[in-house]
Amino acid sequence: MSRSWKRTPLVIAGAATALAVLTACGGNGGGGSAAPGADGKPVDITFWGWAKGTKEVVDAFNASHTDIKVKYEEIPSGNAGGYAKISNAVKADNAPDLVSIEYPMLPEFVSQGSVQDIGALLGDDARKKFLPQTVELTTLGGKNWAVPFDAAPQAFFYRKDLFAKYGVQVPKTWDEFKAAAEKVKKADAKARIGTFFPDDPTTFQAMAWQAGAQWFKAEGDTWKVNTTDAATAKVSGYWQQLLDGDLIRNNASFSPEWTNSLKSGGTIGYLGAAWGAGVLKSTLPEQSGKWAVAPMPTWDGKAASGMLGGSTFAVTKGSEKAAAAVEFAKWMTTTEAGIKARIASGTSSAFPAAAALRPAAKKAFDAKYYGGQDIYQVFEDAGTSIRANWSWGPSTGTTNSIIKDQFGKVTHGGTTIADAVRAGHAATVAELKKRGLKVEG
Repeated sequence: MSRSWKRTPLVIAGAATALAVLTACGGNGGGGSAAPGADGKPVDITFWGWAKGTKEVVDAFNASHTDIKVKYEEIPSGNAGGYAKISNAVKADNAPDLVSIEYPMLPEFVSQGSVQDIGALLGDDARKKFLPQTVELTTLGGKNWAVPFDAAPQAFFYRKDLFAKYGVQVPKTWDEFKAAAEKVKKADAKARIGTFFPDDPTTFQAMAWQAGAQWFKAEGDTWKVNTTDAATAKVSGYWQQLLDGDLIRNNASFSPEWTNSLKSGGTIGYLGAAWGAGVLKSTLPEQSGKWAVAPMPTWDGKAASGMLGGSTFAVTKGSEKAAAAVEFAKWMTTTEAGIKARIASGTSSAFPAAAALRPAAKKAFDAKYYGGQDIYQVFEDAGTSIRANWSWGPSTGTTNSIIKDQFGKVTHGGTTIADAVRAGHAATVAELKKRGLKVEG
């Protein structure tokens, strides 16, 4: 990903939450305080995104609004080139007004000064509509930098028919998960309970988050970085044991190997997030009625979750139409018309950050695939159990790139998960120092 960083010290504008951190180069509102259409003419805004159903959402908004007109451009997903495109456009001063940014990458864009503080435009009434944890993840330095769209609490998807066949109980703790993994392998030497994704550090990070880790913390003018704390070490060691014992698969996420293993019954579980319900349904339609959803196993049996993914909408630094952009973003994220337009496109299992929209999302999802199970209640419970105090740092791209590279070596032996995380820690600290930020770690 292309980055342009100013070497200015970190400025903390109050640490009321774990995410209360803001670099000096964060952008302020850019002349967009006037109400949309105040001069009697429609305000034209541009929007870049990649999520399925976005075009249908834009079309529905344009059909129902005369004061704001949205021009949509589909770009590659963030890590597939979308973030680089946004960064380059901001540097060239030709960025769109509104962009999609996932929660882990938001602090990086704030640090670059690429997005605007939209707190005054979002307002308390809108903030109260969202899951509190998503508001925390979009609040840095006491300022709001994006409008939350969805939440992604963790969940465990499993083949209930094969669990019954093998006499395996759905695990509630990680100790029980390991025991279940051993029982599955014993019952069928070709079957495994789940998968370690070497290409996806975010899944591992969600596990660390659930365990109580806190990789980034801002104190005063200093970033405290600790990706190798006790909670993370526990998670690293646990998954290393599963790999060493050949109790789980080691396949890239959503790869043909992973998909074929699910289709054949070689993998009978998936540790994912709320959005995974739609992934399985679309990937394995022939297995309708065979899957169920359970809460994520935890270390002590008490409900706890991290978050795996999730997206927001942010206004770019150079936009002079912030009010209109935020108005559109709020419509997408807090109105039933907005979520219905997205679901009508074929998107399923969306778990909106706005609680009031979840009944509409639930109603639109055909639960027959999961045997009629109320999977949204599982997601609701998981959402409320997302642990506080997790925050993303301003170098997520670097952190994840190094860990992903090292995780790939775990596949071939010689490198452990703990080694990979330590490498990510060292690279993160070095990168922040390179940017002129004060770091402890």
